[in-house]
Amino acid sequence: MLADLPILSLITFSPLLGILVLLFLPKHRSRWLKATAIIATILPLLLSLWLYADYDSTKGGKAYEETATWLDVSLNKEAVGEVGSYQFELQYHMGVDGLSMPLLLLTAVVGVMAALASVHVKKRWKSFYIWFLLLEIGMLGVFLARDVFLFFVFFEMTLIPMFFLIGIWGYMNRERAANKFLLYNGIGSAIMLIAFVILVATAGFRAEQVPEKQQTNLSYCGSYEVITTNLTKADSYVNMSTEQTQGQENPFYLSERMRWVIFLLLLIAFGIKLPIFPFHTWMLRVHTEAPPSVVMIHSGVLLKMGAYGLLRFGVFMFPAVAEDWKVAIAILGVVNILYGAVLAVVQKEFKLVLAYSSISHMGIVLLGIASLNEIGLHGAIIQLISHGLISALLFLIVGSIYERTGSTELKDLGGLARSMPFISGILLTAGMASLGLPGLSGFIGEFLSLLGLFDSQQAVTCVAVLGVILTAVYVLRSILGITFGAMPEKLAAVRDARLIEAVPMITLLAFIVLIGVYPAVLTEPMKHGFDTLLQQLSEKAGR
Repeated sequence: MLADLPILSLITFSPLLGILVLLFLPKHRSRWLKATAIIATILPLLLSLWLYADYDSTKGGKAYEETATWLDVSLNKEAVGEVGSYQFELQYHMGVDGLSMPLLLLTAVVGVMAALASVHVKKRWKSFYIWFLLLEIGMLGVFLARDVFLFFVFFEMTLIPMFFLIGIWGYMNRERAANKFLLYNGIGSAIMLIAFVILVATAGFRAEQVPEKQQTNLSYCGSYEVITTNLTKADSYVNMSTEQTQGQENPFYLSERMRWVIFLLLLIAFGIKLPIFPFHTWMLRVHTEAPPSVVMIHSGVLLKMGAYGLLRFGVFMFPAVAEDWKVAIAILGVVNILYGAVLAVVQKEFKLVLAYSSISHMGIVLLGIASLNEIGLHGAIIQLISHGLISALLFLIVGSIYERTGSTELKDLGGLARSMPFISGILLTAGMASLGLPGLSGFIGEFLSLLGLFDSQQAVTCVAVLGVILTAVYVLRSILGITFGAMPEKLAAVRDARLIEAVPMITLLAFIVLIGVYPAVLTEPMKHGFDTLLQQLSEKAGR
């Protein structure tokens, strides 16, 4: 039944219904505006759950696919040999596979929880929710786009809403944080676009035979499938040097050095988003200055777009280059882990503890990617989902604590378990998940990532384990300090969670526990998501 519906487009653009309704609502009706925004985020969640339940992992990316020609331009280029015409195509190409399916669901879940958490927003509700829903459309589109330029459009679509959400509704230094966010991510996007243009100009060609005219029409496009096929087929012009084409000039050939350049461009572009040290400073400002509901989206989903892009367009398109770079990626992962963990230990502000914790946990993802085997790659994806849920829950709690106490400085907090037992209990459980306690989602992702890497890089794995130990130190230091110990007098009268806060806390925690006790809920749709990549790596090793 779902195959007959444009389900991917419905998921991506369903928040537009909320935007249209919001445009006609009075700006002073805060309850109407909040209810509309929440309902608008529930729509893609319900559709994503339906898709997730119906998804057949054996069909891979062909299970659900939508394609239409977006733009078709004839190129004024002289016909050469059998080539009769040249065209450039932009395609509206959407698809879902084992890599994007779990991340799509994560986006939909965190979107609803962040909309509920936005109850703390105090001004300009109408504008806030319109930008919020535009941001969600961009995030959903990123994980479903199968054309590099369409991916770029959705990727860019997330930058402007985030800029305004930080710059208008953030804290004291919000404008500086918004500017730094836009500067760093804009540079990353420019680098990404350069890599995509090179890919389309070389590997993005598609030849269509026209028998009646005895000629070939050559089309340039950004189709992920076309580019990947041309890069991996041995007899493709992309892989044939001048010597192999009997001295004829081959404009499509990508040398080994050029592949390294493209991979490095993609590593930097998506490394800024992930973020990889030393491209992380912008993220610290966003975590501390943006409103909690926006940080839930940023830490829970937007950082994952960096890892997804690196996997989709870096590792999947250039598996041989990724094999050459795997030690460097693993070292970058260890640097992230230790750097983030060490600095998290010494922070005196809880939001900064969580910010450096995100850097450390993204290092675990890099280790899983660097393993280049099924166990490690599964671990990387599970770590992405797990961290997305845990960080969203922690920043949801941060927002609740800040609203009641006016501070997130560790010295100003203590003994909250007496006045806020429910929030404190959720905070403790989320902390245990963050440090990797078995039975919770954090353990599965870390364990599989480290296990996968240990197969080929034992020394790097052993060093990375130090970061796991440090994680326990900074998590216990900060969270136990907040929930237990001496309570400042002004905190004695604070109230526990309201229903609109308790619902997203319980929901996020339920997903964390579900993945921890039954990880097959994630690994099942990912079963065949890495088959092509692993086959190519195996062929390279066998040569």
